[in-house]
Amino acid sequence: MAEFKSDFLRTLKERGFIHQISDEAGLDALFAKETVTAYIGFDPTAPSLHAGSLIQIMMLHWLQATGHRAVSLMGGGTGMVGDPSFKEESRQLMTIDTIESNIASIKRVFSNYLSYGEGPKDALMINNAEWLRSLNYLEFLRDVGRHFSVNRMLSFDSVKTRLDREQSLSFLEFNYMILQAYDFVELAKRYDCRLQMGGSDQWGNIVNGIDLGHRMGTPQLFALTSPLLTTASGAKMGKSASGAVWLNADLLSAYDFWQYWRNTEDADVSRFLKLYTTLPMDEIARLSALAGSEINEVKKVLATEVTAILHGREAAELAAETARKTFEEGGLSENLPSVDVPASELDVGIGLLSLIVRAGLAGSNGEARRHVQGGAVRINDQAISDERKVIGSGEVTSDGVIKLSLGKKKHILIRPAA
Repeated sequence: MAEFKSDFLRTLKERGFIHQISDEAGLDALFAKETVTAYIGFDPTAPSLHAGSLIQIMMLHWLQATGHRAVSLMGGGTGMVGDPSFKEESRQLMTIDTIESNIASIKRVFSNYLSYGEGPKDALMINNAEWLRSLNYLEFLRDVGRHFSVNRMLSFDSVKTRLDREQSLSFLEFNYMILQAYDFVELAKRYDCRLQMGGSDQWGNIVNGIDLGHRMGTPQLFALTSPLLTTASGAKMGKSASGAVWLNADLLSAYDFWQYWRNTEDADVSRFLKLYTTLPMDEIARLSALAGSEINEVKKVLATEVTAILHGREAAELAAETARKTFEEGGLSENLPSVDVPASELDVGIGLLSLIVRAGLAGSNGEARRHVQGGAVRINDQAISDERKVIGSGEVTSDGVIKLSLGKKKHILIRPAA
């Protein structure tokens, strides 16, 4: 990989964001001489993105931080089709109302990473429904579809992996890559967008857009992809044992988000500091040199810095303090996640397995039973081995709560409610 002249590509390279670039010298020269507009697309398949999307969001952050214009493209149009790339089966189709609701929910996260506005370097949030939902099918086939070779599209890894499986690739999904390519051309024409970024699984789709732009008369377009990240042990980023690590606070608390990063494997700490925080590189080098028991302190720095960007510095430090009180002092912190349970139910009593599921510590009674049998469940710091135990108002402590714990790091306060 070349030594870059532009601040943006130099920053991305030293922090480990770059997997592939379509024309390194050309893109570097463009960034060095002018303000460049670049985009990443996000499909609204859920009310929130998860931590697996953070690498893309951070790329947009550094784009703006180095003086360029970032576009977060929301897939209000493509979301009606669904990206089939490397998926084992078809996505569930969503209604327009669901898509619009998901986009509104997802938008709340982006303003923590990007500054939006009308200025030349302010970020833009754009919905591809603007041009996709009003397309005339016959005109689109004639003007755009004619530029695509089915033979070439069948050669893409993202398509081949589906063709080799029992779950067939629908014609609807096959159109997705054409729509994504067309997005690039529309953004180039409307906003002078010259670069599309994404994960390495998007390479074929992005190059499709470059080729289409060339055929439809846009200036030279560029592709830049980031590596698809897994943890050192091979786990997928953004997934934890208890489910997706959501970015929206109403789906995952700041405390649980902090805990996810605090539990980073030792081998990943340095890499994650570069990718997911804005700490200077010399400070990251200093932290990365620490070893032994000090690595746990570095993990706390990582967790606090990542959480501070998303949830704010105050929430991040509160999460760190809550963890310290809970784990280091063995105390009960009022800032632990909580679940309200009607006091009338507690008066009658609730089965332990049902309570574990209700608190979100297990997805089913069977999973909860396995936790109990494995000795992982505690009530008010006392281990519980009887899966048939009934939890009631007698377990409410002088603090007015019941502390339900799974392992050493997951704690939920059960609060009696009127």
